[in-house]
Amino acid sequence: MRTSSGRAAGSRRRTVALMAAAALGAGLLTGCADDGDDRAGTSSGAGGGSGRTTVTIGVFGVFGYKQAGLYDRYMRLHPDVRIEETSIERNENYYPQLLTHLGSGSGLADIQAVEVANINEVTTTQADKFIDLSKAKGVEKNSFIPWKWAQSTTKDGRTIGLGTDIGPMAICYRKDLFRRAGLPTDRKEVARLWAGDWQKYLDTGKRYMKRAPGGTAFVDSAAGVYNAAVSSSAQRYYDTDGTPVYQDSPAVREAWRIATAAAKGKLTARLQQFQKTWDQAYANGRFATVSCPPWMLGYIKEKAGAEAEDQWDVAAAPRPGNWGGSFLTVPRAGRHTDEAVKLAAWLTAPEQQATLFEKQGSFPSSRAAYELPQVADARHPYFGDAPIGALFSKAAEGVPTQVLGPKDSLIHQNITDVGLLQVDQQGKSPDEGWKAAVRSIDNALDR
Repeated sequence: MRTSSGRAAGSRRRTVALMAAAALGAGLLTGCADDGDDRAGTSSGAGGGSGRTTVTIGVFGVFGYKQAGLYDRYMRLHPDVRIEETSIERNENYYPQLLTHLGSGSGLADIQAVEVANINEVTTTQADKFIDLSKAKGVEKNSFIPWKWAQSTTKDGRTIGLGTDIGPMAICYRKDLFRRAGLPTDRKEVARLWAGDWQKYLDTGKRYMKRAPGGTAFVDSAAGVYNAAVSSSAQRYYDTDGTPVYQDSPAVREAWRIATAAAKGKLTARLQQFQKTWDQAYANGRFATVSCPPWMLGYIKEKAGAEAEDQWDVAAAPRPGNWGGSFLTVPRAGRHTDEAVKLAAWLTAPEQQATLFEKQGSFPSSRAAYELPQVADARHPYFGDAPIGALFSKAAEGVPTQVLGPKDSLIHQNITDVGLLQVDQQGKSPDEGWKAAVRSIDNALDR
């Protein structure tokens, strides 16, 4: 099979965002906690002594458990256990290795992380190689967001992955630019402008552009609009039988219409997310809105800089969607499966998820964590003291249970990085851009 740049692009984006969120840490989110060293790469050990059992964890990027002190805490509670983490910076390098090790039944860590873009493929084709965690001691199904639990659960009811973080989306917006364009700036009033309908978001953009400050656009990119809109629908690229249906999907067609209308209506700054020009546009204040999950807040703060503090704010999105998240799995071929199950259950319990959010900015997949003060009372001083804990918790509860397929990420990235990029940056028509995306997807899928 020929490969596509889609999955790699998505993985790079998540790695960059996670590193930014981790490096900035919870001091931005709740006004407390120390950051620690968040360099990605390969690391061995998490501190602690020479326990009788060494539990190994394989992850990609910065998951933050070591940096948040959770490994050390677990080892203090279990002095007979030592934890060793190995991190590969990018998922496009990590995931193929994981598949190779699963195929050979060797070289696997006791716990292996799986990114949301890969969880369906693992769940549908590799489930027999993982331990069912649904009945593990300390695991409570009802403590997780239902749609997150469903993503790693097989049709016969086995749950092979416990959710770590998620990425419920909101809209980050520049209050100063909204004010100059004659729009409201209070986050509740802003949310009412587009509540329930992405078309209202476009209509707000048209209002903005009539009085837009010079050199600014309403939104960063057509791809960003598409990603947010399509992520708020249950069925996108596959049907429940696992058949690709993206060409006829009403959700895809509507998100494409909204995104290309933004491009053709000159509402976008014609940028590509996570590129240098996008970063520079934050610093220069070139666009007024961007769809943002919790992990992007640290990225915005870093790129926009101190000059933009209290200029940005956060409002509810037109409809809730999700961008990002991962799982912890326990391969049957691991050396210490019993201890691995215990550790995976502990790391994903509500209390530890709340701590990870407080110290590293990873938003919990545990709905029980939303009631804990680290989440419920979380505010972000850079974003006008926005109540991000309550705002993103509400968004998470409204995300639909999506029908996922094995190549969701590949399809999505070719739509955004091939089709929409041609419309937004090259001036191609929506029909030309769509045909280019379909050709690229079919080529990548060998269809």
